[in-house]
Amino acid sequence: MNKDDLPKKLAVFPLSNFIIFPKTSVPLNIFEPRYVDMINDSMKSNKLVGMIQPKNLKGIVDDYAPQLHEIGCMGKITSFKETDDSRFMIELKGIIRFKIVNEIKSNKKYRECEVDFKNYYEDLENKKEEIKFSDLELIFKDLKSLFEKRGFIINWGALEKQSLDETINALAMASPFTIEEKQVLLEAKNLNSRKTKIAEILTTYSFDQYNNTTVQ
Repeated sequence: MNKDDLPKKLAVFPLSNFIIFPKTSVPLNIFEPRYVDMINDSMKSNKLVGMIQPKNLKGIVDDYAPQLHEIGCMGKITSFKETDDSRFMIELKGIIRFKIVNEIKSNKKYRECEVDFKNYYEDLENKKEEIKFSDLELIFKDLKSLFEKRGFIINWGALEKQSLDETINALAMASPFTIEEKQVLLEAKNLNSRKTKIAEILTTYSFDQYNNTTVQ
């Protein structure tokens, strides 16, 4: 996809505790009627959906219009299957981050927003990053320790075969960080900034919460 193909408006999916990053793919189980409608409409048009975090979720129960973060990530549906009980099983690939300009009022059950991609065009590029895997060794070591402490299992060998941006974004998405910390990572300007933010967040976990203990 190039920037001339980017939409001016986007159906948005405010999903709690879920963030997708550019160049990562995630499976989603769609069962709520309004989002079944959204996926149906998307499959009939450009297969694009905006994933975004709702704000202030504590105490909110079944609120159809929670306040949204400004920054989300647009994904493209790359696989689609309808189940016998009318659910959709989809695979969504992160394409580019967006900023919400304003919400569009419509008669649809799901929410749509006017969006702006201009600060995130580099998400579309496949340029070679200057960061090397050797630069990430310490981060990987700390992340591996944190993942193991939280019971997460990661195929580190497979990760190292991916491109660097895919690896950093996949780790950011899968990490046991808080959703607020993941939102910070999503909003980081570029890959180098995201790598730095991961290191900063890991420092607080390593020293504050784990008393400097490590897994051998």
